[in-house]
Amino acid sequence: MIWETNLLTRLVPAAFATFALAAPALAQTDMPFALDWRFEGPSAPYFLAIDNGYFSDADLNVEITEGNGSLDAIPKVATGAFPVGFADINSLMRFLDQNPGAPVTAVMMIYDKPPFAVVGRKSLGIEEPADLEGSVLGAPPPDGAWAQFPIFAAENDLDMDAITVEEVGFPTREPMLAEEQVDSVTGFSFSSTLNLLRLGVPEDDLTVLLMADHGVDLYGNAVIVNTDFAAENPEAVTAFLGAIAEGWKAAIADPDAAIVSLLERNPAADAELETQRLQMSIDDNVLTDYVAENGLGGIDEDRMAGAIEQTQTVYEFQNEPDAALYFDGSYLPPAEELMLQ
Repeated sequence: MIWETNLLTRLVPAAFATFALAAPALAQTDMPFALDWRFEGPSAPYFLAIDNGYFSDADLNVEITEGNGSLDAIPKVATGAFPVGFADINSLMRFLDQNPGAPVTAVMMIYDKPPFAVVGRKSLGIEEPADLEGSVLGAPPPDGAWAQFPIFAAENDLDMDAITVEEVGFPTREPMLAEEQVDSVTGFSFSSTLNLLRLGVPEDDLTVLLMADHGVDLYGNAVIVNTDFAAENPEAVTAFLGAIAEGWKAAIADPDAAIVSLLERNPAADAELETQRLQMSIDDNVLTDYVAENGLGGIDEDRMAGAIEQTQTVYEFQNEPDAALYFDGSYLPPAEELMLQ
């Protein structure tokens, strides 16, 4: 297939060994998990799931790998380098539109309310969306929040041509804002906000424009799966999702224990900062009213249809969009296992 040839040659390093998609589910099924980002607070529930034995109790051997942005895991999973990953579902939509037939889909929504945000400084004139016009916005090209910025701009009647967009790297994004080289940045709210506080920017000087509070009705990051692997190992995928839910449930009940698990993998992390980051993700993105009522992992079909329509206002699909291609809830455990409280 054309998509597979292109991805294998351009997007996945040769160092990744192709996962054995047709391997039978034996006593210990290997399921390496590709994250979207570094080992920070919001990834702590997955490490807690390892340490609490949720994966091993399900006969799964799970090793977690860092990522480099919300798009990073998609080609890794699509090519079979990883059977499961964590990625922005909106970026997955566009990937599947541009790579028809790629064997990857979302199977469990984690960020029911996405953390896509624009974070600016009041002292630089950024207090509301309209203030972005005439300002300098720093945006990393692979950033999931930047990918959705055109929707945010359209919903808030912003003239994109009136915003100077400076391409920045992930490592330099917050330092550039702290040093006043840009007026605002795109990023995940819990990442950019706390990184800026760590860099000494006063909390009362920060403006956090959460896109979901300003007209962007999209979903966020989800667990994604290689569909060939899932077809061959459906029970393993369901068990994996069940362990993920248990990890989040345990992290919500005891965030400090989750951060202990995180620090074992990232000893250089600031425990207090990462606890704040984890709690922000729980409060703002994971444990929403919908999730509290319906459990973790599922989506509302009407909302998903609306998200596709909103995406179409700024992105021209090459193929007819189909929600069934982007999310498959059939691998989720029973609803009672997904309740977080």
